[in-house]
Amino acid sequence: MVRAITPMLRDFLQKESAGGIVLILAAALALAVANSPLSAGYFDFLDIPVVAAFGSFVIDKPLLLWINDGLMAVFFFLVGLEVKREVLEGQLSSWNKASLPLIAAIGGMAIPALVFIGLNLDSPDNIRGWAIPAATDIAFALGILSLLGPRVPVALKALLLAIAVIDDIGAIAIIALFYSGELDTGMLGAAAIVFVFMLALGRAKVQSTIPYVLLAILMWAFVLKSGVHATLAGVAAALTIPLDAKSDHGPLERMEHALHPWVAFLVIPIFGFANAGVTLVGLQPSALLEPLPLGIALGLLIGKQLGIFGFAWLAVKARLAELPDEVNWRQIHALSLLAAIGFTMSLFIGNLAFSTAEQVDAVKLGVLSGSTIAAIAGYILLKISLPAGEAENEIDKTW
Repeated sequence: MVRAITPMLRDFLQKESAGGIVLILAAALALAVANSPLSAGYFDFLDIPVVAAFGSFVIDKPLLLWINDGLMAVFFFLVGLEVKREVLEGQLSSWNKASLPLIAAIGGMAIPALVFIGLNLDSPDNIRGWAIPAATDIAFALGILSLLGPRVPVALKALLLAIAVIDDIGAIAIIALFYSGELDTGMLGAAAIVFVFMLALGRAKVQSTIPYVLLAILMWAFVLKSGVHATLAGVAAALTIPLDAKSDHGPLERMEHALHPWVAFLVIPIFGFANAGVTLVGLQPSALLEPLPLGIALGLLIGKQLGIFGFAWLAVKARLAELPDEVNWRQIHALSLLAAIGFTMSLFIGNLAFSTAEQVDAVKLGVLSGSTIAAIAGYILLKISLPAGEAENEIDKTW
């Protein structure tokens, strides 16, 4: 039997599922606007310069980069909170819980990257994008799951969430190691000092969230200027927030609960709208066969299936992990397709990997085509694999 789902996990899944639907609509709207008479206004709006200054400390970026470096730092802060909670007391808190999603997620990151590299060996300018198809968009994937309602086993949702959390940890490490610029040691040192202050607050179990928020903003500004990607400040800040395992009212729990709706219904949809717009006018079908978009699309579609399903199957057969109750291999296969919806994280890494308009558009084309096919195929396969009628009411009780 499936264990009863915790209220916090249920709340997370419900918000992420609904947010995924909003994200789908935001991406569709961006594509529609980018291919309408409003196209010029759309791109000009994203290019508006926005300046913030405090004395000689100046941050001058176009609106699009404020979204990608600023708003997405809030998203990564929430990711950091979720990772800390899952590792300390959730789906990743023991080997028995974490073994299957951990092994599946490793395959789901490694194999897509290898597929991409294999298709771009003769295009050295594209190799920097190897990590793009390794990402999973949990909101988009859970949004597709939500279309099937309570028929979807809770254990399958929890497994997808755990895989996505581990995937996020991998993405954070990849961004830190491979997509940061030249370092300004002075700014990095200032960020480290702020981080130490936040650690001290966390160790002292300061309950007010205001000091953490103010210091997190300060650390973000220093990290932005340091050459390390600014969104990593969100993750670092989140790891300092104390978790109260005895109640749901500690700083981490309160921040996570407060941020979920803002991230799900505002931050991620804004990011999707700002980054999904690609002009399709005059686009030939052969453009999808270029190494960069093809490597991304097939990395997501083929790589995720081989990686997640293949590694999960090997782990279970080798008795390194167990298949959850009420979940079968057809559903795991469908899950591997839903995890191939890279969207938010894939577009984010693509923006870090490439700077030319042609390459960024090729990334969008590959991500959108691969993610769309994966979403449709995953939905159909999962619908076929799920029990019809009321056979699932035992699972529904856990909600």
